[in-house]
Amino acid sequence: QAQLVESGGGLVQTGGSLRLSCAASGRTFSSTAMGWFRQAPGKEREFVAAINWSGVSTYYANSVKGRFTISRDNAKNTVYLQMNSLKPEDTAVYYCAARRNSGSYTSVDDYNYWGQGTQVTVSS
Repeated sequence: QAQLVESGGGLVQTGGSLRLSCAASGRTFSSTAMGWFRQAPGKEREFVAAINWSGVSTYYANSVKGRFTISRDNAKNTVYLQMNSLKPEDTAVYYCAARRNSGSYTSVDDYNYWGQGTQVTVSS
């Protein structure tokens, strides 16, 4: 059974950095677009970043552009999210997801595999 497992979350001060990892198991996702989403308390899940199957193309929400970097290592079946210059408004549960064969890179509805999430808390 396909599974995505996130790790790397934690508590960090404003301006700090974290690197999230998403390890896939049960099947290969090397030909699948992958994304990171986040959900803060009382808010809807929102798009953060996405990467196409080869890693050549990346997409970012305006709120994280220039601060976050998505990457992937298909040999390890793993996707990463490097988060720098973190702000309190980045506090949320971060989810890794695998996109369907086609669709938008930014829509929650176009992703059909999800991890359990990892908490990121940025203190002011």
